[in-house]
This record gives sequence, structure tokens and C-alpha cells, in this order.
Amino acid sequence: MSSAVLYEVDDRVAVITLNRPDRLNAWSPDLHRGYFASLDRAAADPDVRVIVVTGAGRGFCAGADMDALQAIGEGADVHGRPGPDRTTWHHAHAMSIPKPVIAAINGACAGLGFVHALACDIRFAAEGAKFTAAFSRRGLIAEHGSSWTLPRLVGQSVALDIMLSGRIFLAEEAKELGVVNRVVAPERLMDETLAYARDLAVNVSPTSMAVMKQQLYTHPMMSIDAALAESNRLMEESVLRPDFKEGVASFLERREPSFAPYGE
Repeated sequence: MSSAVLYEVDDRVAVITLNRPDRLNAWSPDLHRGYFASLDRAAADPDVRVIVVTGAGRGFCAGADMDALQAIGEGADVHGRPGPDRTTWHHAHAMSIPKPVIAAINGACAGLGFVHALACDIRFAAEGAKFTAAFSRRGLIAEHGSSWTLPRLVGQSVALDIMLSGRIFLAEEAKELGVVNRVVAPERLMDETLAYARDLAVNVSPTSMAVMKQQLYTHPMMSIDAALAESNRLMEESVLRPDFKEGVASFLERREPSFAPYGE
């Protein structure tokens, strides 16, 4: 694993830390490879039920490393490396993982950092954390699926404001707009994020979370009749799983449930 990304697992929660604090965790080829490899590692580990992504030091991710941006102008690809050597993980990869991915946004969240925060399922942010799409101010466009994710969070008009202006806004406004779910004191960010993640890991069926995540990302693109039909089919499958019996029994017996890992 690249030193640009740290990975640890505790209490069934994997914590992925972008680790270039001297550059506000600016996106680099090593960070790119390490981040997506870490997501795949957590997705494949049956002991991991929830994933938390954060940044080391004062920032979450300040966007693409400026050295890489300069290299693009000299013929390198968008990751600052020659095209044939390009790593091709999708920047919305976190959305396809059948486990919750929670961003703990501890500071500057800009450009590619903003893209990756949007691709997480849930976002907690530290008070005063700065956000910006920034692409328009670099002569770029809404990158890597952010034109799909952002309007679904905040609506078309607000998404246009954020993208066209490239303006900086703080965590408090991000909460009002719907970009983040919760804003907490900086010193409490990881404690509160991990408490939320561990509640999911302990008390929620991994299979239920995986199916719900798939529903919520795909059903809005279906007709109401198709979404209803699939929901009914998925409900019929869920009542036949051991998790349903265990969920009811644990509630009646007032104890923690013992759900199987996803895929078992």
C-alpha cells in the first residue's frame, strides 16, 4: 500500500486516510492508486462493514496536485502520467461498493477532493471546512461524474451556482445546501463519524445496506412502476433471509443483532 494512503480496520470499520498532509492531500498518482486499492480492499474484506474516508492534517483533499496539472499541459494524462500507464478506476467507484462509504471532511475539499466527497454515500464535515468545485476557474468542466452526483444532492440551480462560479463556501453553507449531512466541531469530527459508522456496523444488516444502496442509486432513473416492482421483489427476498429473523429476534430480546457479512 502506498504511503500516500493509510488503511486501518477497527470494530468492523475501515478508515482510509489520504496522507499527503504537506500538500493538503492533493491528488497524485500514488494517492490515486492507493485510494482505489484501499476501497477495493475494504469492499472485499468480510470483516469490514463500513468505510470512512478522511484526510491527514488540515485538509481533506485540495484537488489535483498542481505539478500534475502542469504535466497535463505537457502531454501527460489526467493523472499526470503517460497515457499507456494510466490506472482506470472510476472516480465514482465508492458508489458501486456494497458497503456504506462515509466522508469525514476535516478541511479543504476542492476539485477532485470535492468529486470524491460527492461519491461517498454520507458526508460529515468539520465546522469551517472550505469547499469549492474550482473547475471553471481552471478552464475545466464538471469532472468525473460530479455533474451527476451534485444535482441529485442539491438540485439543478444550486449545482449550477456551485459549478459555474467555482466559489468557496464553508461547511455550514454546505449543510444548508445539502452537500453534507452533518457539521461538527473539528475536534469531534472523527469521534462522531466513527460512532455513526460503528452503529451501522453493529446494528444494521450488511445485506440490507447493500441492497438499499443499490436501490437508492438506481431507482430514481427508473419509472415508478419499475422501481415498485423491483422493490417488491427485493422485499420478498429479504423476508426469506436469516437476517430478517435475527433482526426481529434481537429487537424483541433487546440485544445486539448477529447479522452475517454481506454475501454470506
